[in-house]
Amino acid sequence: MYLSRFMIVAMLMAMITPAWAQEEESSSLSISGSVDTYYKYDFSGQANIGTSFAGDHNSISIGMLDLVFEKSSGKASFVGEIAMGPRNAESAGPAFLSGLIPVEGSEPVGIAAFQPRIQNLYVSYAFTDKLTITGGYMGTFVGYEIISPTGNFNYSTSYLFTNGPFQNAGVKLEYAFSDKFGVMVGVFNPWNVYTADPEVGPTSIGAQIYVAPVEGWDAYVNFTTGDDGMELDLTTTFQVTDELMLGLNAASYSDMADTAATFAGAAAYVNYAITESAALGLRYEYFAANSVIGILSEEKDATVSAITLSGNFGGGDLTFIPEFRVDLSSVDMFMDADGMATGTASQFLLAAVYAF
Repeated sequence: MYLSRFMIVAMLMAMITPAWAQEEESSSLSISGSVDTYYKYDFSGQANIGTSFAGDHNSISIGMLDLVFEKSSGKASFVGEIAMGPRNAESAGPAFLSGLIPVEGSEPVGIAAFQPRIQNLYVSYAFTDKLTITGGYMGTFVGYEIISPTGNFNYSTSYLFTNGPFQNAGVKLEYAFSDKFGVMVGVFNPWNVYTADPEVGPTSIGAQIYVAPVEGWDAYVNFTTGDDGMELDLTTTFQVTDELMLGLNAASYSDMADTAATFAGAAAYVNYAITESAALGLRYEYFAANSVIGILSEEKDATVSAITLSGNFGGGDLTFIPEFRVDLSSVDMFMDADGMATGTASQFLLAAVYAF
């Protein structure tokens, strides 16, 4: 898909507003991030559930070290986020040492799997209190869950998260009509890459509508289309009381080919705070896909129902996450204790996440 060259140039030109339009007020550099580690045991005796991250079985394993740098100066600001570790290596993002470390096929070997990768690298400029432009490499606007474990209640991730985009490189305009309604439009490279094919250029268009119908209720309708396919996504949360939060993520995707690869699904979230340092969260997901998606089965269609019960316990910056998960599939996509194909998988994990 070729986008209008005028549209791309116009958005980029808007970013180079003269410096004299900026105010003098400047914030100090902010550094934050997280470190995480986990132990997981699959009750079949072998790794089974193929969603993103935390794939090791019967092992005390590490997630990633995540570092976030932020600063604002007048109306301008930037965010830079770099991470290293297995959780980072299994996500998207340009690797600093690409080409310097041997690889076998397309999979990194040795230390290459742990090299630092950029998760976010973008600049923003606020023309007004309502209109902002942002350009660079950004965590995707699509979906409910994110790569960093500090942004998710559950430690394991959903099938919707695994199959959607992780990051978008491009330029976007955001306009807040009020604190209850806003829109975003943007031009982007293909999913999860920070540089486009120079003969094609950016190939995707994205848009988002934000509404807040009542206090405590936020909803985002997200849309992206381009060479990676088309995805329509709804993400919403409702803080019912100080203790109870409800969430929902629903999405539908097609690669728009003649024999289309498709998926669709929904995940519901219920989180309840027992005390200031103890909470329980339940996620139920229904996910359906055809064989081209690759994570399910060679059969034409397959569905998975995944139930995940997680706890968040701890005071201060350290959170312990015990979690039990059961996945039920319409096809035999898992392995049982005898190495035979089965439609059921279950696992327990205990994670520790330190945020700073």
